[in-house]
Amino acid sequence: MNGILLIDKPEGVTSAAVIRMLARRLQGSRVGHLGTLDPFASGLLPLCVGAATKAARWLLLERKAYTGTIRFGSETDTLDRTGQITRTSPVPILETAVLAQLQARFTGTIRQVPPMYSALKRDGVPLYKLARRGIDVARAPREVSIMRLELAVRDPERLDFAVECSKGTYVRVLAADIGQALGSAAHLESLRRTQVGAFRVEDAWTPAALLALPPDDPLPVLGLREALGGLRAFALPGDAVARLRCGQQGPLESLPAPQRAGEAALACDRSGAVIGLLEASPAARWRLARLLTAEKR
Repeated sequence: MNGILLIDKPEGVTSAAVIRMLARRLQGSRVGHLGTLDPFASGLLPLCVGAATKAARWLLLERKAYTGTIRFGSETDTLDRTGQITRTSPVPILETAVLAQLQARFTGTIRQVPPMYSALKRDGVPLYKLARRGIDVARAPREVSIMRLELAVRDPERLDFAVECSKGTYVRVLAADIGQALGSAAHLESLRRTQVGAFRVEDAWTPAALLALPPDDPLPVLGLREALGGLRAFALPGDAVARLRCGQQGPLESLPAPQRAGEAALACDRSGAVIGLLEASPAARWRLARLLTAEKR
């Protein structure tokens, strides 16, 4: 089983727990998730299955989208509703004109200080482990991109939001920063991931729905050709495929030249199954970057 399985993770479970729930249906295949979701969050959790675990970095997942709710009046140590309150402040007046200013202020390239409750490491130790021991360390701000931010008043204490952002953006930090920009305190009350790269939550399955499928039904796994549809694909004859599988790069010399530095492409057999991932070399030639197990078609 090779490909991408799109999961709609429910609230209250970890990303790792979702994989354990589906272990029997995945038939012992190697599995990796494309970006964890906090237990309190819900939404899209793409899983790489089988040979797809070798293709994760080519899946063009730089853009992500979320919806959720920001609550004003208090900030927590985790910057979300699961943490302990560390600061309180009067709730600001949430007016339409103010929201427009916030949307403009937090759209584009912005700087964020990563939260202590994160998987980033200091001297090999995840920051969240230090935070649990009451240790706070300095974190350098990082640049992230907010492509779209929409804010709407839910009630006098809460804003609903929709955001499209770059990989590495902490939506919890965005919520807290918006609170500070209003002279108040805020934390993330709810979070739902709706998109990762080209994958959408509308196309995802809940774990319960997958487990309810008849045992003989195949899982709705997206094939690598479909998942990597943004890349050029080259169909190779059987002898060329055999040579590539032996580590020979010669068959790639007859392919059209790369169009840009760092370009990636797919090497396929005559049936269209992906057998390898190609990358443009500094010399503007293709090289085999990753050999994959043939997909069943």
